[in-house]
Amino acid sequence: MVSFLKDNIWPFLLGINYLLVIIFSVLIVLKNRNPVKTLSYIFVLATLPFIGLLVYYFFGQDYRKDKIFEKKYVEDNDRLKKWRSSFSLNNSEREDLKEFLGEGIFKIYRLMRNNERAVLTFDNEVDILINGEEKFKYLREDLENAKHHIHLEYFVLFDKGLGSEIIELLCKKAQEGISVRLIYDDVGSNISNAYKKKLSDSGVKHFAFMPVLFSNSTSKLNYRDHRKIVVIDGNIGYVGGINLDQKYDNSFNNERYWRDTHLRIRGGAVGALQSSFVLSWNFAAKDAMEIEKILLPKQKSTPQKPVAVQVAASGPDSDWANIMEAMFCAINSAHESILITTPYFMPNSAILTALTTAARSGVEVKIIVPYESDSVVAQYATDSYIEECLFSGISIHRYKKGFIHAKTLVIDDMFSSIGTANMDYRSFSMNFEINALLYNKDINQQMRKQFHLDLEDCDEVTLERWQNRNIIRRLKESFSRLFAPLL
Repeated sequence: MVSFLKDNIWPFLLGINYLLVIIFSVLIVLKNRNPVKTLSYIFVLATLPFIGLLVYYFFGQDYRKDKIFEKKYVEDNDRLKKWRSSFSLNNSEREDLKEFLGEGIFKIYRLMRNNERAVLTFDNEVDILINGEEKFKYLREDLENAKHHIHLEYFVLFDKGLGSEIIELLCKKAQEGISVRLIYDDVGSNISNAYKKKLSDSGVKHFAFMPVLFSNSTSKLNYRDHRKIVVIDGNIGYVGGINLDQKYDNSFNNERYWRDTHLRIRGGAVGALQSSFVLSWNFAAKDAMEIEKILLPKQKSTPQKPVAVQVAASGPDSDWANIMEAMFCAINSAHESILITTPYFMPNSAILTALTTAARSGVEVKIIVPYESDSVVAQYATDSYIEECLFSGISIHRYKKGFIHAKTLVIDDMFSSIGTANMDYRSFSMNFEINALLYNKDINQQMRKQFHLDLEDCDEVTLERWQNRNIIRRLKESFSRLFAPLL
């Protein structure tokens, strides 16, 4: 018997593999998922013996039905209720909201209010920060001036260069008596034990989000905290695409120019960023943070150019794919133009149909993607969507100056979105993401201006030239597209 098994070990193992493949395939089908994702997992299981089973084990679990966060404590908190009540929109404050926003854009606000009870605040002062060098100039100053607390939540934090500088600053503030809390994603970040000890010894409370073993080799594990949030004293907030690493700051001698967009917010919307941080903290720290009054914006401010802001958060903790639905609603509401910047363009069928339909109906649709991605598979997967977009009348522009990492959407003259969510399956349905939805004509004009500045560093793709690419490239694109729901 032992001799038989030894002589037939590989057929025996393959037999077990495909028995498990059949079992898992049946289970996947019974989950009634998106058919594209279902077929992608079955394809991986069937074509990659053993590896396919590992891929499904690490990537295939669906936590959305079993909520990862317990939201009830935060949502039922009396202080948060009072904040929502004092900053939320009411009829006496803005009776002409539908006329002010326009019927189409008004639907986005109403969708987020119904989905997530997302508060729309009108008292915000907003700075659009272009690239890391501008963000970190403001962030260093705001951190230095913190009086009560500093809350940070980041997907990427490396303890070298700029990252170590920020860590040192956090330690210094904690030693001064400032309450400092830090959440970092365990897969996206890399902090040495020495720096973790220094953070702890200095009084900085810090926790990894969903710790995993061998994080250096698991860069695509599911359900990662892709958010980038800073809240200082409950009055200043940051959100956008820029992580805590010097490659995002072009003032360093980096190999590649990095183009990104971030927001600095003062006003009521900071309260929404704070409540999102509290949820993440309670999960990562396994501790219910007391929502003190000082954590929330003190009172409505009166900026010279107030901006209406609504914060949309999504992830396995939400009933709905909030950010994807906001984008879908915004695209369908467009009358004149849709301007998209994204480092990864792997839209699901709903977003792709909305974009191609908008273009064919006469709406100007322009999309900026990197000329060269930071992932070969993501590059080819993105490229696989280009021909269909061009055929529908969408303009595709490939950014050549460096790597474009900004995640922005600009609709007509009133609506913009800036945040952490890419236009891909992972951001729509797997990662924890957060976007600021901006309802303001001045902000919209700034975003349109920046988009056209970025176009100057792009190569526009033409349908005729694109259709002439060789068969090998087409095969790479098509094969990579099969993995798009998993990337």
